[in-house]
Amino acid sequence: MHERSSVAELAESLRAELNRYSPGGKLPSSRALVERYRVSPVTVTRALAQLAAEGLVVTRPGAGVFRAEPRATPVAGDTSWQELALSADTATELVPRAVDASGVLVTLSVPPPGVIEFNGGYLHHSLQPERALAAALARAGRRPGAWGRPPTDGLPELREWFAREIGGSVTAAEVLITAGGQSAISTALRALAPPGTPVLVESPTYPGMLAVARAAGLRPVPVPGDADGVRPELLEAAFRATGARVFVCQPLFQNPTGTALAPERRREVVRIARAAGAFVVEDDFARRLVHEDAGPLPATLAAEDPDGVVVHVCSLTKPTSPSLRVGALAARGPVLERLRAIQVVDSFFVPRPLQEAALELVGAPAWHRHLRAVSQELRSRREAMTAAVALHLPEFALPRVPSGGYHLWIRLPDTLPEASLLATALRTGVAVAPGRPYFCAEPPAGHIRLSFAGVAGPTEIAEGVRRLRTAVDELAA
Repeated sequence: MHERSSVAELAESLRAELNRYSPGGKLPSSRALVERYRVSPVTVTRALAQLAAEGLVVTRPGAGVFRAEPRATPVAGDTSWQELALSADTATELVPRAVDASGVLVTLSVPPPGVIEFNGGYLHHSLQPERALAAALARAGRRPGAWGRPPTDGLPELREWFAREIGGSVTAAEVLITAGGQSAISTALRALAPPGTPVLVESPTYPGMLAVARAAGLRPVPVPGDADGVRPELLEAAFRATGARVFVCQPLFQNPTGTALAPERRREVVRIARAAGAFVVEDDFARRLVHEDAGPLPATLAAEDPDGVVVHVCSLTKPTSPSLRVGALAARGPVLERLRAIQVVDSFFVPRPLQEAALELVGAPAWHRHLRAVSQELRSRREAMTAAVALHLPEFALPRVPSGGYHLWIRLPDTLPEASLLATALRTGVAVAPGRPYFCAEPPAGHIRLSFAGVAGPTEIAEGVRRLRTAVDELAA
């Protein structure tokens, strides 16, 4: 049995037996639990640690494990005063900082048992390099100084690795290590745009970025695109109309549309921003989620930008594990100092063991094997989901089949309400991501995003699409 399943099952069994012991009563020894439940000592240790973390048991070194004393019933206070305190701030704000995190939470929440997860934003655990990560973390923990304070900008070797990955003339001195891509985007937006000002964004775009922008008091302004990415003439008009000094884009396998910015538009986007005296925040989140049949990838925008127009964001999280929150910000010129200052004030630094583990991972032979395996598997899953949608949901519009990333972007028929479909789909056993949070203005139509990376494989993909068909039929009945 998988170790995590064994730990959860043992913890549940022990939890159910706690009533047999009075508060302060001693539980059986670890050896006795090993013999009774026929599990390993490691499983027993982890299960007891879980109960201790829940406050149900207390471990006393040398004495054993005891049932914890019951906690006092919390007293409910009156928090109604906070409504006035929080709303009073908005009276003087140009853009209120109240944040709707629902678009982010829908991709982070775990559906109920038995529900197929088409709403996820990360690789299924079977696709994650768990053994390589465990080995990297173990090696990192043994490195001399691994638990000491790292340089505030990040480990030099890791900054050098990211600089090589970004390409062009980007150097390690122009790279800051961040706690994942979301943290990097937050730092970039706060550094580049003062509160109350507009920030140009692709439409549709990643809800996490919209939430970060609004939390910083910024006003997202949508710039539509087409099959070749953002439309340069509309971008130029938006800069001219709003006076914005920042444009956030995902040039490669954009989330959610899957588009790649056309070669001639790549140069145009940077030129337009430079002429407006503005920055381009390049969120390069999907470069390591390329599908096997994608062909050669274009260079990053940052690699072709000598003038410091582009602030580059990338991360190791998406192609590995949601818990390997290690990313990078790259910029050149005076803006780098501002980025560095905000990063230090916010978080001091990324924990050194995590940086050391990232270095161990990307330097191991298993890293490139993992990327090849993910590339092959994502192609296979994309083909399985595309075929299933065409077979079972022919009325759904799929504007493009992406060659990178982890999802399909589906336009719904005008007669099918997006909110109703989501609720009905969940009842039929499949969770999908709503399209509404990807738009910062009124959406042109109903959409859903279907992830094929967070499920077990093609069989589960086919079953999930069949359940979605059932939901559509229920709404039509």
